[in-house]
Parts: sequence; C-alpha cells; structure tokens
Amino acid sequence: MRELSVVGVRVELPSNQPIVLLREVDGDRYLPIWIGAVEATAIAYEQQGVKPARPLTHDLLRDILTALEAPLTAVEITELKDNVFYADLLIGEDVRVSARPSDSIALALRVGAPIRCAEQVLTEAGIVIPDEQEDEVEKFREFLDQVRPEDFAG
Repeated sequence: MRELSVVGVRVELPSNQPIVLLREVDGDRYLPIWIGAVEATAIAYEQQGVKPARPLTHDLLRDILTALEAPLTAVEITELKDNVFYADLLIGEDVRVSARPSDSIALALRVGAPIRCAEQVLTEAGIVIPDEQEDEVEKFREFLDQVRPEDFAG
C-alpha cells in the first residue's frame, strides 16, 4: 500500500463530473477518481474548513465512531474493477468495512486518518504528470483556492 494525500476536488468539463485528485506522498503518481457531487461537496467543505450548521453524513459517522470509541485508523483503496474503485475503512484494530472511496476520503479528512492505495490500483489508474504539465497542476491548485463547495451543487 502507498500513502496518498488529497490534492482536492474539481469539476471535469464538459461533463460537469466532479473528481477528487490524490497524489502519492512518496512518489510522482496522481490518482483521479470520479465522484458524486455530494461527496465532492463534503470533501471541499472539510478542506476549506467550512462547518455546516448541522452535521453532514460524514460528520455524523465521525461522531458515531468517536462515541463508540472505534477510531478510523486508515482508509485503503483496494481495487479497481470495471472502472469502479473500491475501498475499505479500517476501524479499530481489526474491523474492515467496505465503502466507496469518495465517502472514505471525506471521512478520513475529518478524522486525520491516512489514505492508502494498493500498488496494483496505482499501476493501473495512476498518472504521472510530466514536468512540462506541472503548470497545469499549479492551475488546478489555484482553482482549488477559488472554488466553493456550492459550486458542486446539482
């Protein structure tokens, strides 16, 4: 497993489909995952420090895990099958729960849990951005600084 960090979310044009972009902590590969608008909003809210008046689903799950003293120890993106990513939540010492990567990432950001990815998934779906395209990544980061969670609303 390789550790990933969340670069951010954006809307892919012209389809208006949100994606979350992850990057290897100790590597050069990026992992783009197409996600739903609700999950994109949840990830963007957390990255931007937006605190809604009432808890979102991912906040609720965080609070339940805390109340049950069952910490989320890690998120693992385990598989890519038929263009669908699969992930597991690792809870406590020995509980593994299947979950969508988008929900898993939103929860991991809320609790500070590491996000890891199977090497096979990174080999299959990871992309290396050549140096001449690094300015595109910088533009993406600038976009992330300006985007609002409301931009992902249906």
